[in-house]
Amino acid sequence: MNISRLPLSGLSAFVVLIIYLQACNAQVSHLCAPSSCGNLHNISYPFRLKDDPQNCGYYEYVLSCENNQTVLYLYAGKYYVQAINYGNLTLRVVDAAVQKDNCSSLPRYSLTAANFSYIDPYDLDTPWWNFNRRPPKLILFMKCANPVNSPLYVDTSPCINAKDSYVMDNFTSITDVENSCRVELMVLSLLPARVGKNISFMDIHNDLAYGFEVSWSEIFCQICSGREFCFRDRGIDRPRGCSEDFFKDLRDWFKSIRYLILVIIGLLIVAKSICCTPCVMAFLIYTWSRRHLSMYDSIEEFLQSQNNFAPVRYSYSDIRKMTNGFRDKLGEGGYGSVYKGKLRSGRLAAIKMLGKSKANGQDFINEVASIGRVHHVNVVQLIGFCAERSKRALVYDFMPNGSLDKYVFSREGHAHLSWKQMHEISLGVAHGIDYLHRGCEMQILHFDIKPHNILLDENFVPKVSDFGLAKLHKTSDNTVSLTAARGTIGYIAPELFYKNIGGVSYKADVYSFGMLLMEMVGKKKNLNAEAEHSSQTYFPNWVYNEVVDGKVAVRNGTKDEEKIAKKMITVALWCIQMKPSDRPSMNRVVEMLEGDLESLEIPPKPTIYPEETPIMSGENTDETWSSSMLLDSSESISLLINSD
Repeated sequence: MNISRLPLSGLSAFVVLIIYLQACNAQVSHLCAPSSCGNLHNISYPFRLKDDPQNCGYYEYVLSCENNQTVLYLYAGKYYVQAINYGNLTLRVVDAAVQKDNCSSLPRYSLTAANFSYIDPYDLDTPWWNFNRRPPKLILFMKCANPVNSPLYVDTSPCINAKDSYVMDNFTSITDVENSCRVELMVLSLLPARVGKNISFMDIHNDLAYGFEVSWSEIFCQICSGREFCFRDRGIDRPRGCSEDFFKDLRDWFKSIRYLILVIIGLLIVAKSICCTPCVMAFLIYTWSRRHLSMYDSIEEFLQSQNNFAPVRYSYSDIRKMTNGFRDKLGEGGYGSVYKGKLRSGRLAAIKMLGKSKANGQDFINEVASIGRVHHVNVVQLIGFCAERSKRALVYDFMPNGSLDKYVFSREGHAHLSWKQMHEISLGVAHGIDYLHRGCEMQILHFDIKPHNILLDENFVPKVSDFGLAKLHKTSDNTVSLTAARGTIGYIAPELFYKNIGGVSYKADVYSFGMLLMEMVGKKKNLNAEAEHSSQTYFPNWVYNEVVDGKVAVRNGTKDEEKIAKKMITVALWCIQMKPSDRPSMNRVVEMLEGDLESLEIPPKPTIYPEETPIMSGENTDETWSSSMLLDSSESISLLINSD
């Protein structure tokens, strides 16, 4: 065979073949006999017992044999493996604390379908647990303050010696939970739900003792030259046949000349790269320049169309002088960096240097167009801007007390805000958002209300800032059309994900403001999308129960401070209602914050899952939106708020 006469496509095939053979040769595999533990005698690939040789299974699928029981540690919980079905790739497991003949034995760990979040199937180093068919039913154990008479609730007596203790088989909606009841435990079961007068707690306990099923991802193995080569199926075509005799002869042949072949192929590839690189670089430079020229032209066209523009237009050299060569950096984010500067008049300024735009300069246009003519005590003032090709900057008033998140999340080195200050700040933010919604010719929807975007001046007067995601909207239109959800996880209104609960309007800002109030009162982040605890509950629903039960208290606080806290919580619960039509306008929010607590009605109980179809796909929007509102139920049993 003359290697030098091969076309480039043939050379590529040779490279792939050599790499494949090297991978096959590097695998050291032993065909292991199945292991046994207790009543399981078919423990084999991809599983292995802890004491088996490491090559007998994937290291992420290791089982233990403890007291003659096969054990799987799943999400920090201990479960006994009852059966392994290699046909449909499922394991039937049961909580280790559940004893079949003892109905007073309860599961030790909470586990719901939400724990089985999406895992990238391309990640070979992570175990992929999911459900092979439909998710199992969810069983709730509850403690109620009063007796409950409902066919959905099954009394746990005489197995559990606790007054007003119930269990709900096949939980489907948060609305089924009585106001006087608190969820103590959530577990899964495989058997179908049963509802009726003849159902006893023993029946449900038997379901728990039977367990539930989880599935794992399929792993394919091939024999290459007498050695096993395994991979996880990724939905792409791979060679299924791997003739041992053919590859054995081919491997022996390559062993003698493969280094020579690799050198020749490497030289040819390098030569090809040297010839093609200038053409490729020229094409990339042309594409990049055309894209950025289009962005610069869009920005310049927008600026030229704005007559009588209030902000000052600065040159890039002016910006450098103001910032003293960008010496004093105040912060950095996905948008770019912020520097402290000084104007010719001696006035201090915050100068935001924008990074590379992902939206054809639309973030810059949004910010300038939104607040270029806005003048309000609770909206940040845009002094000027710079737009010289790739150099784009926004010049704002300097806020010496920084952003609200530094005080809400109690970082070290920052003074705590009093409850009076918290109330005044929340009222100021509400005034600012109300002005954006009603005080301008065009309604301005912010779409990113959060503590990081609320700045505080020297007197702690709040200023709404960062209009990069804002959208100008005609006041005569009820809804606005969006091609994709925008905002920050934890603050995004549900209608931006779910298309049938209501149109996108100014009520999206009302929802974000409600989440802001929640954080100000609780002084903790509601965002908990990667919570490690399985005993979690819906945070606003938990707060609602505390308010209804009268458990809102301020540690070392006065009666007036408790009233302020309860008022802010009540307003927040109104603002985060699931349907936009149930939320108040920002004008009404201002009235509620300024009014007396006694005049406020208790809002409806918040819900967590709208029964709608998400607008976006492929990003687990349901889990992303709802998990940002989860709270570990073990953190607290009453809403006790710090007064400092």
